[in-house]
Amino acid sequence: MDVDLRLIRYFTVVAEHGNFHRAAAALRTAQPSLSRQIRRLENVLGVRLFERSRQGSHLTAAGAAFLPEALSLLRAAERAAERARSAGSSDPLLIGYTGNLIVTPVVRELRRRGRTVRTTYLSQPGVATALADHRIDVAVARLPLSTDRLRVTVLYEQPRVLVMPVSHRLAGKESVALDDFADEPLVRYPDPTLDAFWRVDPRPDGSPAPDGPTAATVEDKLELVAAGDALTMAPLADEYTSLRRDLTYVPVRDVEPCRVVVATRANEKSPLVEQFVAVAAALLGRV
Repeated sequence: MDVDLRLIRYFTVVAEHGNFHRAAAALRTAQPSLSRQIRRLENVLGVRLFERSRQGSHLTAAGAAFLPEALSLLRAAERAAERARSAGSSDPLLIGYTGNLIVTPVVRELRRRGRTVRTTYLSQPGVATALADHRIDVAVARLPLSTDRLRVTVLYEQPRVLVMPVSHRLAGKESVALDDFADEPLVRYPDPTLDAFWRVDPRPDGSPAPDGPTAATVEDKLELVAAGDALTMAPLADEYTSLRRDLTYVPVRDVEPCRVVVATRANEKSPLVEQFVAVAAALLGRV
């Protein structure tokens, strides 16, 4: 039986979401196309996998029996691919990155030079630990960052902006100062170092920044801002307005910018790591 692994993955995502519309969104494909692919899989297997209704899509008995085997098959395929990649490469460079930072130009250039590289997303507080544990070799991240036993190379700076609802009194300003929103709460970060930096706490005069609600993800942070619960400071990027049409941002002129850096282990220098640092310095500032 010749079954496309993509069809099996589509099946597991629909089973996870219990809804073709949500599954199509997660897979970033059109719902009619996803439905056709599932019917194609059902035709190959000769059984119905889902019962469709207005309330959603539910696994049939055949679908419920197939699901654990499908998940096992996908895991086995990934393990096989990983083993093949490991066997066919030597000294792969493990690259970590955080937030919305882009490392793709460096990855492409290193692969063009015949290097084997792998990337992994990290939370900002997890960068130092990932480097110390050798789960990554280099990281592209923003300061502040625990730099104990790390070597940090600054790539470029990003202005900090104040993100707010489009209806906010400061929306549309060319720029703002800290005093313009001194009494307004800012979204808190779970990590104390990040929280102090992004809320400017304490303020230059020594006064504490007003407390706001805590958010662990960008999506939660933007929802709090859109709902009017707090404002937030963030690096200059278009993602706030692209993700939320009800948000806008204004540069904050009297705070230092945030810095994007390459972090590596301080006492460990390899030619591949040094090559990454050099290529990143040459390319990433242009992104």
